Amino acid sequence: MSEQWRCAGSAGDLSDDVPLEFEFGGTEIGIYKVGDELYALENVCPHAYALLTQGFVDGDTVECPLHEAVFHIPTGKCLKEPGGRDLKVYEVRLAGEEIQIKVE
Repeated sequence: MSEQWRCAGSAGDLSDDVPLEFEFGGTEIGIYKVGDELYALENVCPHAYALLTQGFVDGDTVECPLHEAVFHIPTGKCLKEPGGRDLKVYEVRLAGEEIQIKVE
């Protein structure tokens, strides 16, 4: 199956400390704004099921709401265990005010 850009929400619904949740085909994705940039990451913590968009955003990191694992938003890199591994990163772009994510 080829990759496609999907509408994931509106830029007006996103702020530096309140990410958006997006689900496509059973995949949960979190969309974050850091400064003027948008990032899209796997939304489920690899350590245990918790939605990272419900965690604590601090600058360019997000902390899991359950076990305090910390991930770098621009790269998905696990900075503090018990994350277990890095997060998958998705391409994201703005088309006018529409946030679009590239998904398979």
